[in-house]
Amino acid sequence: MKKIILVFAFTLSSLVGCSQKSDVIQDYATLPSYLKEVSGMSYDAHSHTFWMLQDSGNKNELYQIDSLGQVIHTLKIDKQKNRDWEELTADTDGNLYIGDFGNNKNSRRDLQIIKIDKNNLTATETEPAYVITFDYPEQKEFPPKATEMLYDAEAFFYYDDHFYLFTKNRSKAFDGTSLVYKIPNVAGHHQAEYVQTFRGCNVYKHCAITGAAISPDQKTFVLLSHTKLWIVDNFNPNAILDGRIQEHKLYHDTQKEAVTFGDDSTLYISDEVKKKSGGKIYKVNLNQLKPKS
Repeated sequence: MKKIILVFAFTLSSLVGCSQKSDVIQDYATLPSYLKEVSGMSYDAHSHTFWMLQDSGNKNELYQIDSLGQVIHTLKIDKQKNRDWEELTADTDGNLYIGDFGNNKNSRRDLQIIKIDKNNLTATETEPAYVITFDYPEQKEFPPKATEMLYDAEAFFYYDDHFYLFTKNRSKAFDGTSLVYKIPNVAGHHQAEYVQTFRGCNVYKHCAITGAAISPDQKTFVLLSHTKLWIVDNFNPNAILDGRIQEHKLYHDTQKEAVTFGDDSTLYISDEVKKKSGGKIYKVNLNQLKPKS
């Protein structure tokens, strides 16, 4: 009898782990099995589809996904290697930008943002419209000390002719620090301009920033971790963290790496496949999270 109870308990816990229920985040679509490491996504309101990419070790391709989670178009990016593509964003004209700035070991000196012209998105192959390279002037060592591993990044968005980038803290004794940098949307090399420091919480699994997105009306942006969401509004370009910041638990524990707005009150989130979970698109209604006033 004890063995039966133990087997039942193990099976039940496994099922709970594989099919999490949350009142905040709802399943929207399941992705194809070969899209196991989606690290960036951007919603196209004109076609009602998503553009997605995968991170290091995967192909130098963008994938257009329909509302059922199916790949309807693949675009190869010529003359570019997927060193560590970690994020995807779009400007207000519909051009896409690949964030090739994953930097787990904080040792890269070839960080870049790759522009893909909107007019080439229907092709099967295209070269970048241009490339922006950048560095962090505050980083003096490659890699820095274990207590100063602040220069990985998986999150950015386009706003006011600039990219706002949020670093991922990999320091020993993690304290939730994420450095916010500003980079102009101009071809060539730039030193990223430090703007502010964001501190969410101090548990790496729940607090390391893995994605960011800004609303179509440019009035709200969000930051993502594996289990949380920060909503920021009433901000200004020179001090974007001086706005109202609300932290929300998603009550859903998977490796979430990508987020995008569908409209001003709807978010879509995607996660990587880990064991028997992930590989999905989820939907979040911000009206259920934001305060009434």
